Amino acid sequence: MCTCSQKTRQLVVLAKDGDKSALNQLYGIYAERVRWMVRFRMGKELRSRLESMDLVQDTLIHALNDLDNFTYKDEGDFIRWLSTIAENVLRGNLKKLHANKRDIRREVPLGGYGPTTGSKLVRDHGPVGTTTPSVIMSKKEDLSKLEQAIDQLKPEYREVIILAKIDGLSYQEIGKKLGKSTDAVGMLLSRAMLALTNVFESN
Repeated sequence: MCTCSQKTRQLVVLAKDGDKSALNQLYGIYAERVRWMVRFRMGKELRSRLESMDLVQDTLIHALNDLDNFTYKDEGDFIRWLSTIAENVLRGNLKKLHANKRDIRREVPLGGYGPTTGSKLVRDHGPVGTTTPSVIMSKKEDLSKLEQAIDQLKPEYREVIILAKIDGLSYQEIGKKLGKSTDAVGMLLSRAMLALTNVFESN
């Protein structure tokens, strides 16, 4: 039986060769995941200013058009590559808002992320298993409710959830970003997910 990772690998290879059906299948498989990447980064303030599905489409179009610059290693690599592009697309749109209106970046931080230098992914990450959403984050039909719950968390909880559950970073990588040990990251994520569960169930 072909696993999800094997299927993605096959589709990436075919898409690089110009197979439009493979491109469409990749779009269909990962559009929902990219939507999560975009929506959770936006926060409630930005969601009222930007159309998330436009950002999802922009992210996937950029990614699929740039497949020649991506070397498939595993599905985790592919997901993190998409996440990097999603962050860049969101930042680009935020800059446009800043150019046309007032500076909302102080009002709506993007989880404290530093700027990225491009869409290419730095590889050697952990397995994709670490990115699998937990019970709370698997409730796709409750995305709006989940967004509201995440918005109520304190910033460090939101950030570690996005880095671990959406971006799929390993504890070691998250530790480097946050200046924490891997054990501290594990404890922080556990507390964050518990807080998320409590808020989600109380709403």
